[in-house]
Amino acid sequence: MKALVVWLIPLVALALVPIWLTSPYPLHIFILLFIAVAMGESWNVLGGFAGQYSVGHAAYYGLGAYGAFILLEQKHVAPWFGVWVAVAIATAVALIIGSITFRLRGPYFVLASIAVAEIIRLAALNWKDLTNGAEGILASDLPILQFGNHVVTDWNSKTPYYYMGLAMAVFCVGVNFAVKRSKLGYYLQAIREDQDAAHSLGIPLTVYKNAGLVISAACTALAGSFAAFYVGFIEPQAVFGIDISVQVVLICIIGGIGTVTGPMIGAVVLVLLSEALRANLIAQGLFHVGLSETSPTGMFLKENLAHAHVLIYGILVIVVILFMPDGFVGFFGTRLRRKPR
Repeated sequence: MKALVVWLIPLVALALVPIWLTSPYPLHIFILLFIAVAMGESWNVLGGFAGQYSVGHAAYYGLGAYGAFILLEQKHVAPWFGVWVAVAIATAVALIIGSITFRLRGPYFVLASIAVAEIIRLAALNWKDLTNGAEGILASDLPILQFGNHVVTDWNSKTPYYYMGLAMAVFCVGVNFAVKRSKLGYYLQAIREDQDAAHSLGIPLTVYKNAGLVISAACTALAGSFAAFYVGFIEPQAVFGIDISVQVVLICIIGGIGTVTGPMIGAVVLVLLSEALRANLIAQGLFHVGLSETSPTGMFLKENLAHAHVLIYGILVIVVILFMPDGFVGFFGTRLRRKPR
């Protein structure tokens, strides 16, 4: 009961945020955060619990985005119906991919996951009749969501996206909780610790790896569909690019792989860091504490820091690996549990 209250308090607070904040920009940051949480929690089912470090989850993210987009633009299927078709397509592709790539282990599986995602990206790039190639697809106006004669939303503000993003993030966190405490979760964790030992105990490795992949792919496709409709435009590199896969892995590495709260913390760190770099807030903060804007260092930071997100991500990952190998959750959890002498 106490644990339930601990989770309900921040959830209620998040539900009230649009009432307190009327500016679109803070809501935009929260929506990006919800997408990042959903993606991190999705990857965590396979990479965190099963120990299968896929760097090709952009494949499922992109399939979710393109599946729902194409159904809306070509078949006029409302996105709240089309998204489930896109999720089904992603899970079917995941089963095919898993049956092939799970024959490999370690770095070979990682390379295979990258290769598969790249193959799907190239297919989307060249299948112009369906995907419009490199030109991408621009979403038309979303149909009004209504029940009977009651209009729920016309999608003209960020508030409906906020609540849908929050619901999606909560759903993905709930999936992680359910998997971790289920028979499937125990089997996946046994596979993560020692595949040969798990196999010797009668655990069918491929079956349970594929089960974890299907759940992970379905949640990732859900996040991809939502993100695509929120942005309103997709093209192969934007949704199938390896940077999407790498960012998902970074969320879990920084927060703590194999934990439910880790991806949430990692998402907060990466989203806020990314927005701070994009808006050049870090450089502005240094100027406020005394660094001269006209000095060589100040001018260099002002011109280049906003474009150095990849470098900053790399430095952050190195710091986490060296000093916090279990991520923020493991690092602070160990210190909180440590008894004073």
